[in-house]
Amino acid sequence: MASKDYSVDLQKLFLEVMLADAQSFVRVQNIFDPVNFDRSLRSAASFIQDYSKKYNDLPNTDQVKAEATVELQKIEKLEDSMISWFMDEFESFTRHETLKRVILKSADLIEKGEYDPIEKLVKDAVQISLTRDLGLDYFDDPRGRLMKLKDNNGQMTTGWPNLDRKLFGGFNRGELEIFAGGSGAGKSLFMQNLAVNWMTVGLDGVYVTLELSEELCAMRIDSMLTNVPSKEIFKDLDTVEMKVKMVGKKAGSLRIKYMPAQSNVNDLRSYLKELQIQTGRKASYVCVDYLDLLMPVSAKVSPSDLFVKDKYVSEELRNLAKEMDLVLVTASQLNRSAVEEIEFDHSHISGGISKINTADNVFGIFTSRSMKEHGRYQLQLMKTRSSSGVGQKIDLEFDQDSLRIRDLAEDQEFQQFKKQSSSIFDSIKNKTSVAPNTDAVPQGETGKITADVQSTKLKQMLNNLKANG
Repeated sequence: MASKDYSVDLQKLFLEVMLADAQSFVRVQNIFDPVNFDRSLRSAASFIQDYSKKYNDLPNTDQVKAEATVELQKIEKLEDSMISWFMDEFESFTRHETLKRVILKSADLIEKGEYDPIEKLVKDAVQISLTRDLGLDYFDDPRGRLMKLKDNNGQMTTGWPNLDRKLFGGFNRGELEIFAGGSGAGKSLFMQNLAVNWMTVGLDGVYVTLELSEELCAMRIDSMLTNVPSKEIFKDLDTVEMKVKMVGKKAGSLRIKYMPAQSNVNDLRSYLKELQIQTGRKASYVCVDYLDLLMPVSAKVSPSDLFVKDKYVSEELRNLAKEMDLVLVTASQLNRSAVEEIEFDHSHISGGISKINTADNVFGIFTSRSMKEHGRYQLQLMKTRSSSGVGQKIDLEFDQDSLRIRDLAEDQEFQQFKKQSSSIFDSIKNKTSVAPNTDAVPQGETGKITADVQSTKLKQMLNNLKANG
């Protein structure tokens, strides 16, 4: 379709309609820019804009002629159809002229080798529009809006029920989640465990690593998925291969992609779109390992200026999550002042509070040598946007062999057994059932029979363990 010619006469008519109908002028204020008009009309457009701001009213045609030496016709009456025409045409005109200027400016940026700002300039130009959406009418159809929220919010369980309860259900699509921890605290482990949790319930996702190789990340996930210790994987390749393939038949897809440090959100966006085109699968979640290694697209920032850099990067990551309707999980470093602390706050985040302000949920990862030896991690909720969990803590269980992070078992007796006996005991508790002949047993004795049978099996199990030891 050929581009429309917005002639000087047409642009003049736009100004005449604005002067004839103050409401039309007010309705286009968010996109009105005198620079878009022809040079011969630019002074008149500027005068109208300045006059309205200063006097909260519009000048008449005589004032425009006297001040800007531009002669405009006075329109006595405007039909509703003409006002509708004006709104549509002026929106298209503004978008068209803004895009023309962006293209000219882009040529200069290309010559300077500055490519990243171009996409933002073009995107802002093509998204120019009048405000037509009046928002949500609170009292109209309460049930409908609540059901829409329930159906479209896209809430995803974290795979850790205790954390889900603190977050009122889990993570929501369009959110940015940040796990903060010191060096070696387990930031990558938490994101890899989340990927396993989501993959095993059928969700498609991507794990982007800016540090570790794709193969090393995959090997860690092998351990989590198969319960084979990382150091034993190469000794038992057949078992690992079989278990991975069996899980893969029912699991969602997982892509592990290495990107070099200093990559930006545009690199991530391009990869996700290419992946969707080639595989036909849309990612439900993306784990980026990790935020501090990304650079912003929208501004030139020194890597040493962490506050500004992380502000732009976190905003761009959250915008990407909204744009692609997915959950975006990343991690950030805690600074040196957090090393000796057992309670984290905003001051312990490397780069300052900028990324916390943007993120929807921020979790501090706390552990110690003693806790790791006993298979424990603790998450501290430093920020939650959609729940009241701030300041609360979640204790999690960590298997050093498989690297799997799970909810901490609530049964204290269960926790006292060694791994093997715990597994058998759990099986007995959950699976053993007795269906006595209630006709032959007096009322009230059924529970006693069940308890006696379970107690006998438990004693047999403990005797077997001692004999094998």
